[in-house]
Amino acid sequence: MRSLLAFLLYVALPLVAPLLVAPPLVAQATTDTAAPKPRHKAAAPTTTARKKKTVPPPNADSIAHAREDSILDARWPVKTADQLPGAILPAKRIVAYYGNLLSKKMGVLGEYEPEEMLRKLDTEVAAWTKADPATPVQPALHLIAVVAQAAPGKDGRYRLRMDSALIERVAALAAKRNALVFLDVQVGQSNLRDELPRLAGFLARPNFHLGIDPEFSMKDGTPPGKKVGTYDAADVNYASAFLADLVTKHALTPKVLVVHRFTQHGVTNTRKITLDPRVQVVMDMDGFGPPDLKKNTFRKWIKAEPVQFAGWKQFYKPRNDSPRTTIAEILKLHPRPLYIQYQ
Repeated sequence: MRSLLAFLLYVALPLVAPLLVAPPLVAQATTDTAAPKPRHKAAAPTTTARKKKTVPPPNADSIAHAREDSILDARWPVKTADQLPGAILPAKRIVAYYGNLLSKKMGVLGEYEPEEMLRKLDTEVAAWTKADPATPVQPALHLIAVVAQAAPGKDGRYRLRMDSALIERVAALAAKRNALVFLDVQVGQSNLRDELPRLAGFLARPNFHLGIDPEFSMKDGTPPGKKVGTYDAADVNYASAFLADLVTKHALTPKVLVVHRFTQHGVTNTRKITLDPRVQVVMDMDGFGPPDLKKNTFRKWIKAEPVQFAGWKQFYKPRNDSPRTTIAEILKLHPRPLYIQYQ
């Protein structure tokens, strides 16, 4: 396990009162190496000679990196059973606004008045459509329906469940844009087996889908926000099976399961995650920082450990993403992120 200092430098800790929010930006430095000076003075070119542009040879690190990338690229797309009728991915790209209507600090979903928020979502949908017209965009609202807390609460589970009225408010807003609704679960010291059944009535609706956040799954009893939590493949498999059962029981089109990840131990035993055509699993690159840092995180924990589909989180706050990774840069990634979350 990393030392506390190293952990803080890499991811920092979220603020946890009254609701948990994303941690601050971690900067990444670069080093420039001066080109070596020639030993001899070059002869002056004649009037007919052309100046040749010298290109430095690739170094060993860049060659090794390219070779490794070619190996990783071969793992994508992940081989799965044929998609069932009505499956959203990979035919469409989901662009989602994340947060909670009760907090301006947890994401864009609650930061603005509802109509302004929806107009901003329209702008992002239009931007993605213009950048990649071959992939239709499906808007979504991603509500944190179970929120990890700094205090234990009455039952000592360090989480706060949102009531049905709040979920219905988000569902009504989504209907205005024919948008999907994601219910995100931060279990604190609870677990998915205790939290998902109470959401089954909503998840049984055709346009409702699920997100699970290992950052706030505190299996060792540590309060949320003190360190990054974890899920195992067994947890992801439980969530997937839960959704698959709903699809069968209610004759639904496939559900989307978003799993947030930005550290090695955020999701363990990824090779043991089992796929089911009734559920589409998205591993969402949930980190923050400048583009190079985020792309490196994407490469290490999403690309190198393929599950099924890839996602990418964007932060509006400059303290989190400065500068924000552009849409053009994201579209150059392999695998292509098909779930984009704005916070």
